Formats: sequence, C-alpha cells, structure tokens
Amino acid sequence: MCGRFTLFASADEIVRRFRVRNPVPDDYVPRYNIAPTQPVLAVINDGKENRIGYLRWGLIPSWAKDAKMGSKLINARAETLTEKPSFRDAVRHRRCLIVADGFYEWAHTEHGKQPMRIQRKDGGLFAMAGLWERWRSPDGRWVYTCAIVTTEANERLRAIHPRMPVILAEEDEATWLDPSFVDAAHWQPLLKPFPADALVAYPVSPKVNQASYDAPELIRPWDDGHTAPDNALAAEPTEPTTEWVLNQTFGRTGPESGS
Repeated sequence: MCGRFTLFASADEIVRRFRVRNPVPDDYVPRYNIAPTQPVLAVINDGKENRIGYLRWGLIPSWAKDAKMGSKLINARAETLTEKPSFRDAVRHRRCLIVADGFYEWAHTEHGKQPMRIQRKDGGLFAMAGLWERWRSPDGRWVYTCAIVTTEANERLRAIHPRMPVILAEEDEATWLDPSFVDAAHWQPLLKPFPADALVAYPVSPKVNQASYDAPELIRPWDDGHTAPDNALAAEPTEPTTEWVLNQTFGRTGPESGS
C-alpha cells in the first residue's frame, strides 16, 4: 500500500518535469509527511492539455452518501480496478498523476514497525498512478478526491512490504493521462512494479508515524535511534543491495513481509 509520501521539490522543478501549462498553486510548500485526507498535488488531462492542482487524498465515489468513505479508499489495487464499483468508472475516465519524490513504508520487525523511505536512485521526481473523482456534498459543494494505484512490490521492496504504489515510467505518463484511452488494453500494461534497481530504501525516524508532524528531519537516514547528519543521504551507497538496506535498518535481522 501507500499511506504516506513526500514532495519537497521546487515549484519550478515540478512544472518543468511534468510540462504543465498552469503554475503550481501559490500555497504550495515542501511536504515531508503527506497523509490521507490531505491535499496532494496531482496532474490531470482535460482532453487538451495537462493541468496541475490539488486533490484530496481519499477517493469519494460519486454515489457515496457522505465523505467518510474517502478515508477508506486511499489506495486502489491495480489487479481489481475494473471490478470494484468505487474505481471502475474513474479508471476509465479520470486517471491522474500523483506527484512525489519519495514514499514511506513500514517494515515489520521483531521490535515493531520500522518506517522506511523509498525514493528513486537519482533522487528525482516521479509520478504515482492515480484515479480522481468528483463528489457533491450535501451543501452543494464539489469535492475533488483521489486514490493511489498500488501493485505487488518489486523484489527489493518485497522484504519491506508486499505492495507498492505504481510508479509510472516517464514515457508512459501521457498514455495513463489520456482520457480518450477508455479500454484497459491501453493502460493496464502500465500498472507494474517499478524496476528494483532504480529505487533505494533507507530507515527514517519513527516521528513519521505522527501524521501531523511534517519537517525536513523526517527524510534523514535513521541510525540506532539518532538522526544522521544533513549530508548523510548523499553519503549512502548509490546502489545499495537488499542486504545493505536490511543491515542498515535492522542490524542482526531483516524485516518480515507485512500485509
């Protein structure tokens, strides 16, 4: 699954990377612990061009009686998108990109859950496959919400958690966004695990468990209960092996697969 993520790139970087016409919203600020029900930066295609803006994380189907359903639908399994009533219309007509530069997963250990941050090996921005929906509240307001599509984890991340968000290859983003591609044959093949050798994972502070806490220290590597120096991330191996990740995180023992 995907329950928290980060986005701290500059607004200019985001606009250049995703080639959107409109600017990033003025109230954009770097985020180090984005949580469900909060606004997330997303890219949609209106049939003519890509646009960027905020969606509330937690999809509320158009037919829902109240907004509470959204908190239960933060993720959508790639394998069943066309079957689930909550997602089958959105996946045909309302696909989006959720902008991120890292996400968190919790590895299960004999000492409890250890938060891990996963990012691209080059540290760059990426797009998670998303679905968006519009729901009319009882007071007449339109509420725009989204869910992150997940798939089985790749061989490196499987040791941490059995699921991961679908990270789209940059060349596939236009296909995923194109609203004219209604048939699953166009976009279903894109919903696969991101290559293991293109990602790195490292342990971070348990402070990330608190959804209301959002600070740069959360992305620093965590070592035996102490945050590492500011330059520690750059000093890590550029292509860590699975054994390196497990040893850095757990010392004597590696994590067990979680659900």
